[in-house]
Amino acid sequence: MSMVNLPRRRFLHLVAGAAAMPATSRIAWAQAYPARPITIIVPIPPGAVADITARVIAEPMRVTLGQPILIDNVAGAGGSIGVGRAARAAPDGYTLSFGNWLTHVGASAAYPVQYDVLKDFEPVSLLTQSPMWLVARNGFPAKDLQELIAWLKANPDKATAATVGSGGAGHVTGVYFQRSTDTRFAFVPYRGGTPALQDVVAGHVDLMFADVSSSLPFVRSGQIKAYAVMAQSRWFAAPDTPTVDELGLLGIYLSFWQGLWVPKGTPKNVLGKVHAAVVNALDDLTVRQRLKDAGQEIMPRQQQTPEALAAFHKAETEKWWPIIKAANIKGE
Repeated sequence: MSMVNLPRRRFLHLVAGAAAMPATSRIAWAQAYPARPITIIVPIPPGAVADITARVIAEPMRVTLGQPILIDNVAGAGGSIGVGRAARAAPDGYTLSFGNWLTHVGASAAYPVQYDVLKDFEPVSLLTQSPMWLVARNGFPAKDLQELIAWLKANPDKATAATVGSGGAGHVTGVYFQRSTDTRFAFVPYRGGTPALQDVVAGHVDLMFADVSSSLPFVRSGQIKAYAVMAQSRWFAAPDTPTVDELGLLGIYLSFWQGLWVPKGTPKNVLGKVHAAVVNALDDLTVRQRLKDAGQEIMPRQQQTPEALAAFHKAETEKWWPIIKAANIKGE
């Protein structure tokens, strides 16, 4: 064998090996991420706050990454259908999983899912949050939270509380509230937040543990009343509404937070690029204003890291799964 021909033969061998690779692999081999459009699976119907949030951050992410960002709404079963599809996606950074408390915590405890929400995803960033609060129809007799708890204790099982589905944030918060206050009332499930709130406004149901961002217009217009925010601090959009802590009901918190994940096994450099694009999006002044207008509070920069989301997600799961399972809450 000629020593002159050896390098050429090696070169031809490499070329032949590359040609034998599948087309998609050759593209990935030749080009840096991202080389094609990216899809964000949003396991929420279009028009909901989570969907709005995903679309708001997608546009600046598109600019940063230089590729189109497509939103794929895959709703159903508490979001577990969409989350399951994301868990089965190739770990290449071209499928992202957007979610919130319901889709990435509650659904896994209430529905028979085929994935492990903590082990089958890599966290990217914690995005926004908005607390839950307790609202009531205007004619409900209690003027404040203390009177409400006293009324519920004196009238067990006589009040009704609207919930969005079984195992949703409002339902689980209500169960937590009952356990913490030794009260009982009936839950009335609805398929969506809008019809549930409409029935509170109409006086057909008494109470609702509601996401503040969706119910604020009804409180501002005087159609329903708010008793307390289920958080440690008052909500920026309704500063006159006290927290549960201020009213002596300590620790009953549930934040309707939102985050972004990628399938487990996604390369670290790809995850890093996605994370950088998210952070840039959350720093954009237009994005910040649009999210604030939607009632969303952007998480501080130190809580936007993958590590912060991993720790927060684990803590939320460990807190809420036992409550959901102890109450035998099953998804519908």
